[in-house]
Amino acid sequence: MRPLADILRPQKLEDVVGQKHLIGKGQVLYNLVKHGKIFSMVLYGPCGTGKTTLAYAIIEELNLNFEFLNAVINSKKDLDLVIEKAKANDGIILIMDEIHRLNKDKQDLLLPYLENGLITLIGLTTANPYHSINPAIRSRCQLFEVKSLGKDDILKALRKAVKYLDKIDISDEALEYIARLSNGDLRYSYNLLEVAYYASLDFKISLDDIKKINNKPSLYIDKNDEGYYDVISAFQKSIRGSDVNAALHYLARLIVAEDLDIIFRRLSVIAYEDIGLANPAIGPRLDAAIRAAERVGLPEARIPLGEIVIEMALSPKSNSAHVALDMAINDVRMGNAPKVPSHIKTNSKDYKYPHNYKNGYVKQQYLPDDLKNRRYYNPKTTSKYETNLKNIYDKINSITN
Repeated sequence: MRPLADILRPQKLEDVVGQKHLIGKGQVLYNLVKHGKIFSMVLYGPCGTGKTTLAYAIIEELNLNFEFLNAVINSKKDLDLVIEKAKANDGIILIMDEIHRLNKDKQDLLLPYLENGLITLIGLTTANPYHSINPAIRSRCQLFEVKSLGKDDILKALRKAVKYLDKIDISDEALEYIARLSNGDLRYSYNLLEVAYYASLDFKISLDDIKKINNKPSLYIDKNDEGYYDVISAFQKSIRGSDVNAALHYLARLIVAEDLDIIFRRLSVIAYEDIGLANPAIGPRLDAAIRAAERVGLPEARIPLGEIVIEMALSPKSNSAHVALDMAINDVRMGNAPKVPSHIKTNSKDYKYPHNYKNGYVKQQYLPDDLKNRRYYNPKTTSKYETNLKNIYDKINSITN
């Protein structure tokens, strides 16, 4: 049985709900379709916002040959078959779901055909493509954000959906509640409506009927229609800004969503990006809290998580370590990677072994000649620990032997 969400999937861009920043008159995807031209792209955004729908609508509008693959499920052999079909038809559109999970073998196979235009890729992902998609793939695609739908968009779609369900009698109050629960996820609202329809004996659906089935908001978006990624961003920025109450509030949202994985990953980033050398003990303490949370699971996982978030929010902060590394990475990416000095190359006879010198230190050049005066690390003095590091750093730099 085809689910209602699939039955109602629009065939034309003009029937797609929301996304006017992409498909409204004069907007980028609208204009591309009007000109009959499509380029490789990645559509990214939360679940149920229309990424797959947009991809299919574009294909239908332009009447193009296409194949649909999932980066997780489909094998390299499946991709080979798509490539052969592309060669036989002088090109093909490939819709690739979960593109952020495309492994290196498949990427290496796909890249040359993206380069020569034989395959036009439409990638779909709920992940942030700037962080999760291989740069080689990303550089060959335009990135378009598919945004969460507003409550009015959801209601409009639900009222259309009601017409497809025979003998249904549903109150406006129930429809409003479904739209509010969905929090921008249209597929979630369709699924909930369909379950309620078949779960009622006489097809009459009240607010109480919906509450009996589900009274919990969709995981990806919070109750105020703010995006899932906005909540994560607010969570990190609250800890960085030392606002313990705000940090606990956003932690609570993520706990209610039961998304422990994103909590663990984000806290791990914060520990090293925002706290760093100001409190290096926070990393091991966070690992202990994560292990405890994993061991006990929800709802008890909230206890160690609440404790560590309070400690992280009130901890001294320093971003000096990751800023220093980013500066070094930027040098390398800009081509500033001269030859290694000869005296520290492998098996060099001119190398001075620091342990043979007083205090375990001897003055010698380690950076390449063109970068010998480059200074990446600029210590902060927001904590005793990094202040001590700064004193050692300054002392080493002052040695002239």
